[in-house]
Amino acid sequence: MKKKVIFIINLISGTSDKAAIPELIEQLLDKEKFEYEIAITQYAGHASEIASKAKDENVDLVVAVGGDGTVNEVARAIVHSNTALGIIPCGSGNGLARHLQLPINVKKSIEILNTFEVRDLDYGIINGYPFFCTCGMGFDAFISLKFAEAGKRGPLTYIENVLREGLKYEPETYTVMADDETSLHKAFLISCANASQYGNNAYIAPQASMSDGLMDVIIMEPFGLIDAPQISIEMFNKTLDKNNSKIKTFRCKKLRVHRHSPGAIHYDGDPVMTDADIDVELKPKGIKIVVNSQADRNLRKPNALQNAATELFNEINIIREEISKSRLKLQQWSKAVQHKFDL
Repeated sequence: MKKKVIFIINLISGTSDKAAIPELIEQLLDKEKFEYEIAITQYAGHASEIASKAKDENVDLVVAVGGDGTVNEVARAIVHSNTALGIIPCGSGNGLARHLQLPINVKKSIEILNTFEVRDLDYGIINGYPFFCTCGMGFDAFISLKFAEAGKRGPLTYIENVLREGLKYEPETYTVMADDETSLHKAFLISCANASQYGNNAYIAPQASMSDGLMDVIIMEPFGLIDAPQISIEMFNKTLDKNNSKIKTFRCKKLRVHRHSPGAIHYDGDPVMTDADIDVELKPKGIKIVVNSQADRNLRKPNALQNAATELFNEINIIREEISKSRLKLQQWSKAVQHKFDL
């Protein structure tokens, strides 16, 4: 029997025109393997409604055609079912698709769907909201709010918000509880990663896996203007987890975070206001996803040049910190001398 497929197309997501996609599906989808229909979303939440109905009707594959928001809408409706998720990435970030090494090309994406290589992968929940790539609190949630309010999409809008708001953002203090251990952190952000990146190849957790039953937790401590270029380069170099004194990382299945007051969180880039207490939990093997059978996890590792750049930055930081310590000691000695001689 042929497998049933529904393509859910969000025409307004992302930055690309999707008018030609139905014709490409007709041309390229393997008709001997699949019978299909296309549904166009009409309003926010419609993708989840369509996907939920498809799950109830035992549809084999539901394909999200859009950005990370559309992927999340479809995916959360079909968790813990036999209906698999497919992705044709057409968004501005495409974080989950990039982590899975799915091509950012409609024709090649359809070729991947034709293989119907399905894996059972992990997903997470933050305060009741499912996420499949990343979730978090602090600066990235704050920027997600600004991005949602911007009225236009794309990486340039995101970068513009980061640069404009980053220098005036005030870090918060968080109580973090995981694996029966409690710690206090003043942090710029706390991110929980099921997959390796935010999108646009910005790797917040380069070694994150969607099949290990654990989420990578990243605590980014406050940093100055001089540290910002290094952190940015390490994120795109896939080396953010390598010896940066401002970054604390660990893995766990459950996490509870307390902050002083309610505020924003994000799940796969979608912002929402929530309580002061935040609970995050990973759900192992909770969703079926069509993957790229040729994906190479080593491609998420930094190359020799990227590692060398990180080592150089770390050496510069060590020298800078030593100079700062020496300057502080000199100032303290000078004050002591002045006090001794009443200068």
